[in-house]
Amino acid sequence: QWFLRMKPLAEPAIEAVRQGRVKIIPKVWEQIYFEWMENIRDWCISRQIWWGHRIPVFYCDSCGAVLALRQDLKECKACGGPLRQDEDVLDTWFSSALWPFSTLGWPEQTDLLRKFYPTSLLVTGFDILFFWVARMTMMGLKFMGEVPFREVYIHALVRDEKGKKMSKSRGNVIDPLRMIERYGTDAFRFTLAQLSVQGRDILLSERRIEGGRNFANKVWNAGRLTLSLLEDFSPKGVTSREFLPDAWVLSRLQSIVEAVRDGIEGFRFSEAASDLYQFFWHEFCDWYLEFIKPNLYGRVDRWDREATREVLYETFLTLLKLLHPFMPFITEELYQRLPAKGEESIMVSSFPKRRAEYVDLDKEESMQVLKDVISLIRNIRGELRISPQMAIQVFIRTPTFEHLLSEYAFYIKEFCRLEAITFGDWGTKAASATTRGVEIFVPVERYIDIERELMRIEKEMRRTEELIARLDCLLRNPSFMERAESQVIEEKRLEFLELEEKRSKLLSLKRMLLGE
Repeated sequence: QWFLRMKPLAEPAIEAVRQGRVKIIPKVWEQIYFEWMENIRDWCISRQIWWGHRIPVFYCDSCGAVLALRQDLKECKACGGPLRQDEDVLDTWFSSALWPFSTLGWPEQTDLLRKFYPTSLLVTGFDILFFWVARMTMMGLKFMGEVPFREVYIHALVRDEKGKKMSKSRGNVIDPLRMIERYGTDAFRFTLAQLSVQGRDILLSERRIEGGRNFANKVWNAGRLTLSLLEDFSPKGVTSREFLPDAWVLSRLQSIVEAVRDGIEGFRFSEAASDLYQFFWHEFCDWYLEFIKPNLYGRVDRWDREATREVLYETFLTLLKLLHPFMPFITEELYQRLPAKGEESIMVSSFPKRRAEYVDLDKEESMQVLKDVISLIRNIRGELRISPQMAIQVFIRTPTFEHLLSEYAFYIKEFCRLEAITFGDWGTKAASATTRGVEIFVPVERYIDIERELMRIEKEMRRTEELIARLDCLLRNPSFMERAESQVIEEKRLEFLELEEKRSKLLSLKRMLLGE
């Protein structure tokens, strides 16, 4: 058996990480690396297997010489007798440790070696941090005098939804090919990115992949709507942003561009994916597209239609580029259907950069007021269970934003199903809400039976109190807390918090109806 003395190799590799010449991400893995390397032992590199690099040691049976040679020889240099090579092969990890430079023509100084060594990034799992990453670093420093890579990203281990390691014996394996066939490659890819929080394993379930599929469908449907709104459109560049949602979406988009770039460059893929998800679904789709529909469908002619189409084109094109690393197929397909897209493929188009000239925090603040007012009116309708078909009247009192809300009154009435908005006092019992100095009042006696609604609330509160008491008793039971799985306990705690929140909302609704 042949051994390799490791300490002289390990010391430079330890210093390379300490000095930052090799960065391990997440940083928590550096400590594991140091523990292994500082306590390293000599390595038995002999293996008795059929395949591998044969150990370059030769024996002369005539004179007993043992020779380590770079070239195969047939005769002993000392006595001229026949030589036989050691029948063992090198440990697979020894051969793998040479990979960064041996694949590029080493020991010859080839153009490929000069161009691609060292490389920028290695992506791998934590389980081979010592077996492969540390050994590549040691061998690179020994034979090339330079580290083999600048950064090492340690990705998460994919487990089942209960945190158990996947195995055939447990029957908890999620076959990626089946998931791709069932939900699509982009949905599966985006789900993994969204769950890849640094330093944490991925707890994967089919339900989560369904969520990725739903988002992929949202992107596709938003793309179809956008393309229909851009029919016969030729982009000339954004010039006007008079319509508040146009100015708002472009300003907010710059924050998302910056967040996604920072997330990807910092290997925080989960943050980048989640930021994109929230913006695309809950700002671009839920708000911006809804605001521009009346304008582009001709129901409102006050605003410049072509200016809005320029903003829509710029925003959607930017979002496709931001999404492309996570969802390459859908984004490429939609990109190919856009007018005057510029590049042959989205893959070779330039990645978005933050454009400071579009940032307008005052417009963002104004739009937030508008969104909050709409959301609060919708909440009041929902909590009081006013029929969606019933148009209602709303009273608004605000010393600051009356002009803004008057200017966009059409959209408030459209999104909240209102028959009228009155600025000023109200003359009857009303449900109320306040946001950013805006007071909103709905005269509920016109639209619901208050006594009946109070009875329903009381009944629901009694039932909620019973469930809270039952869960509280369970969570205080030492026997349950000792025997139940941690996931079950966490689910019960979450259920308890949700019930407490429900009780709080019912109490607020009751007070609202009583005028307290």
